[in-house]
Amino acid sequence: MSEERKRQVLLAIVKNFIETAEPVGSKTILVSYKFQVSPATIRNDMAALEQEGYISQPHTSAGRIPTTKGYRLFVDEMADYKKARQEAKQTIQKITKDYNVQKVREQLYDAVNLASRATGLASFATTPDNPRTFFLGASNMLRQPEFSHDTAHACEVIEVFEQSDNFIKTLHQLETTKKVRTFIGEENILPQTQSCSIIVAQYEKNGFKGFIGILGPKRMNYAFNISILEEIKKLLEQE
Repeated sequence: MSEERKRQVLLAIVKNFIETAEPVGSKTILVSYKFQVSPATIRNDMAALEQEGYISQPHTSAGRIPTTKGYRLFVDEMADYKKARQEAKQTIQKITKDYNVQKVREQLYDAVNLASRATGLASFATTPDNPRTFFLGASNMLRQPEFSHDTAHACEVIEVFEQSDNFIKTLHQLETTKKVRTFIGEENILPQTQSCSIIVAQYEKNGFKGFIGILGPKRMNYAFNISILEEIKKLLEQE
């Protein structure tokens, strides 16, 4: 009986049981791990491993599961730590990135909510992971006289909110910078926003970049709104 093959059979049983939580039979081992021997040979190896205390049979006619002794041999001598460390590193990196994205999204939401409440206008930001724009304060905009008395303008503004992708393209086409900039009326590229002004800046947070800004009627308190966005951007970008 090959001692090396027997170790490989034990390795197959341990790995399969870890993945499935189901007792492992000789057929599963042959099909999944492609041993170039007969089913009878695998059964003999399993019988020897059971006799030596590395595996056990939980039920009559069931497959085998590792014992504590089997797990100990796997942990001490058989586990592929090089591969496992690489997988662990990749997993931690992915989880960390996902966590950072979620954290930035939450901070962006708070920043946009703050801007909307402070200015009484609509505010927006682009998300860091799957670039989209989210708006808050649309109802603030629609209560402004320019829009509450003109349903056509109101519909155009709502259309901007609904067409997030077009709005992102517009932000990229505008000459935005890390400093807060203002685009008034016809200075905006989107026809739907030419009855409005946009105050916008690029943000950078935890390695992610995007846009944050305020959208309102041309009749707005420019100095105050620009100052509000500057302060909110400082708060957002603080470590």
